[in-house]
Amino acid sequence: MSNGTPSFQGSQELSFFGNNKTTVFEEERENCVKMETNLKPAIARHRRRIPGQGNDSPTTHQSFRRDIEHAAAETYLITGLSFKLLRYLGVGYRWITKLLALLCYAMLLLPGFLQVAYYYYFSSQVHRSVIYGDQPRNRLDLYLPIDYEGKKPVVIFVTGGAWVIGYKAWGSLLGFQLAERDIIVACLDYRNFPQGTVSDMIKDVSQGISFICNNIAAVGGDPDRIYLVGQSAGAHISACALLEQAISESQGESCSWSVSQIKAYFSLSGGYNLVNLVDHFHNRGLYRSIFLSIMEGENSLTKYSPELLVQDKSIAKAISLLPPFSLFHGTDDKSIPSVASENFADALRKAGGHAELILYEGKSHTDMFVQDPLRGGKDKLFEHMVSVIHADDHEALAKDAMAPPMRRFVPEILLKLAGHISPF
Repeated sequence: MSNGTPSFQGSQELSFFGNNKTTVFEEERENCVKMETNLKPAIARHRRRIPGQGNDSPTTHQSFRRDIEHAAAETYLITGLSFKLLRYLGVGYRWITKLLALLCYAMLLLPGFLQVAYYYYFSSQVHRSVIYGDQPRNRLDLYLPIDYEGKKPVVIFVTGGAWVIGYKAWGSLLGFQLAERDIIVACLDYRNFPQGTVSDMIKDVSQGISFICNNIAAVGGDPDRIYLVGQSAGAHISACALLEQAISESQGESCSWSVSQIKAYFSLSGGYNLVNLVDHFHNRGLYRSIFLSIMEGENSLTKYSPELLVQDKSIAKAISLLPPFSLFHGTDDKSIPSVASENFADALRKAGGHAELILYEGKSHTDMFVQDPLRGGKDKLFEHMVSVIHADDHEALAKDAMAPPMRRFVPEILLKLAGHISPF
């Protein structure tokens, strides 16, 4: 590139729309377009206003209309999928009681959720619904640090939601907190059931990872420092995506991204042996018939069980390509027992992979991801992740050591009540 100017090349074009609300990467479908731009001044201007295409920025009215149209489209999509899901669920007391408990749980934590929602919708650091593919749920949210100087480490977050209710905004609190530590965060959305089954989810997540690996440098991310985080069902899907990619690479297939680009994988409360979890999920309200529909039949359970896959000696070369795994789990997790992470860590080590197991005594399925971050103060899991991400950056580690405790979002009494009533 002449004059030292960074470039954003290929079949994708970087465009900024609206009043600091939405960043959109548009794929040019008919013509391959190359765009060269000096990104640093563009990002500096972005701090004040987001320039649109052409000579003039969209008006506030146009931006507001675009946000409304986008919200309406997503509401229509999710409402339609909800009705379709209800037809699958039928009438069952387990899932109905879980739904009621979920509503009460959300109401108790509403003071914190409202604060996070305000940040999500109105902060200039958040860029919602970046398009990474051609499916309706192929969207991601970007959380950018305030300081734009230098290349930033990047976290790709894949949310949970029982393969049914996952949504990219669930990662907004994590995105907010990591951005405060000078880390760029991309929260991926993907097709949930019944819009898609597990293979669609894995395909979406892999495509989202590829998009970030190939394009994050355009907004100041370091493509050599990318970390993957998965939570609950998102942890399972992410592990499957990593294994699928490693197997493809080990067989010499052409790939749009490489497992070597992922420096480490952090898994929160994941499940990795679906064969062992079918009956457990059924008793928890995710009925066997629905779960098997999500996983494409009983014969596919082994195929989508990372713990069982890594035991296959024919893919030993693929295991050697995997990044280090850090598996976090609460010992009081009733949704996915902590033994799931223990067994997966053992299987990975025996297969020649690198796996670290960190158990949190007395923590539930949501404590580490919801209640503890809303509680504020020093969060052990969060600090562990940040210490790994910043391990080779002494200046960042020094800043982390001086960082103030995270602020509290919800009173302790509401957090404790929510923990008792949580359906997870």
